[in-house]
Amino acid sequence: MLLGYNTNGLAHHRLTDALRLMAEEGYKSAAITLDAAALDPFEDPATLARQASAVRRLLEDLGMARVVETGARYLLNPRTKHDPTLMDPDPVRRALRVDFLRRSIDLAVLLDADAVSFWSGILRDGSPEDAAMDRLAAALRPVVEHAEANGVRLAFEPEPGMFIDTFARFAKLDERIKHPLFDLTVDVGHVHCVEAGPVADFIRAWGPRIANVHIEDMVAGVHEHLMFGEGTMDFPPILEAFREVGYAGGLHVELSRHSPMGADALRQAREFLAPLLRA
Repeated sequence: MLLGYNTNGLAHHRLTDALRLMAEEGYKSAAITLDAAALDPFEDPATLARQASAVRRLLEDLGMARVVETGARYLLNPRTKHDPTLMDPDPVRRALRVDFLRRSIDLAVLLDADAVSFWSGILRDGSPEDAAMDRLAAALRPVVEHAEANGVRLAFEPEPGMFIDTFARFAKLDERIKHPLFDLTVDVGHVHCVEAGPVADFIRAWGPRIANVHIEDMVAGVHEHLMFGEGTMDFPPILEAFREVGYAGGLHVELSRHSPMGADALRQAREFLAPLLRA
């Protein structure tokens, strides 16, 4: 496993500065959240290609693995967070999210990233579950086709409060998609927040499908990403479960609300996790 960090926790830093800080602290993998000031997918294509090439060279120089994250808050709508989504009842608005995900796949190719991570969004119109699941699966088809054409692994994240929030709902979606490149992002805090039972049991059950991991502390039933030691999670069994299933990718610390204390949060997270990984 590779100690990693999500750049959404260093949002006030230039992306290149954030990556260098991560490497200096001993991080070996970067979860790069595409955003307005960090490889904006809607930038002029020639400019974006140059930026992506420079970031890829830096990552290679630093010896860091990487995944692409798509959780930017206001990139598609400056007024409303995470809007529009794949669950939007308006097909024109859904198409905006699909276009963003396709652009994210293109950037993953330029960066030589291991996966593109994303989620469903909130179901806001009260559609029945089967109809909503069909809507999501239909929206995902062009995304999956674009991933297949480019050989990019997709990592879908169940997220508290969103339509796909649990492994059970992911399993229903997975039945509709049935594609070898369609896999999972597991956020261990989310599992602790919404699932019944030990986090480690879910990791063992889904091990071969895990393409990306987010890690932070959390209190059961409360979706708030906390610094390690501030929640109620027991991490040694979780890390042991990842070892048992042979997960060798990044454990990406996700503390997006800690950007104002970015470098200090980077250090604190490393001081907590690095000894556990060595153990």
